[in-house]
Amino acid sequence: MINSYRLYPIVVLAVLAGASVWLERVTRSDEAGTAPATQSGPDFIAEGTRVVSFGVDGAQRYELFADRLSHFPLGDITRLEQPRLRMNNEGRETRISAEHAEVSPGGEQVELRGTVRVHRPGAANDPALSLDSETLTVWPDSYRAHTDTPVQLRRGTTRADALGMQADNLFGTLELIGKVRVNMPGRQGPAS
Repeated sequence: MINSYRLYPIVVLAVLAGASVWLERVTRSDEAGTAPATQSGPDFIAEGTRVVSFGVDGAQRYELFADRLSHFPLGDITRLEQPRLRMNNEGRETRISAEHAEVSPGGEQVELRGTVRVHRPGAANDPALSLDSETLTVWPDSYRAHTDTPVQLRRGTTRADALGMQADNLFGTLELIGKVRVNMPGRQGPAS
C-alpha cells in the first residue's frame, strides 16, 4: 500500500499547475475583451500657426494662419481658431477669414464658420470683390468654394444678396443660389 503522505506533494503540484493555467487563460481573455481607450481630446495643440502649401511646380498655392490649432486623432480632424486663408491663383490673391474652421483629413477641405469674410483686391478693369457669410466650405487645392447660408457679395459698386453660393476657380465662375437680389447702380457719365 502506498502511503498517502507521499502523494500529497504531487497532488499539490498538480493543483498549482492547473490553477496557473486557469489564471493565465482568464487574464488573457480579459485583456482581449477590453477595447483600448479611445482618445477624445486633441493629441497636439499649437498656438500662432502657419501652414504653407506648395504646388507641383514649387510655387506657393496657399497659406493658412490660425491663432490656435488643435488636432484630434479620432477622425483625423484639425480645428482652427481665428483662421486666415490666403490663396494665390494666377497672380491674384484671395483672403478668407472666419472665427472657426475645421480641416478634413489630408487638408483637402476647410469648413469655415462664424463671420466668414472673403476679399480679393481689384486689378485692371476688374473691381475688388468681397463676400460675407456665416459659413463657407473651401477646397484650396482646386480653388472651389460653396455655402448654403445667406451671402452678401460686393463687386465694385454692385451688391448682391443670395441664399447660397458656389464658386469654381475661386470666383472665376460664381453662381448665386436661391432667391437673389442685386443692386446695380446706374453708370455715371455722358449720355450717348
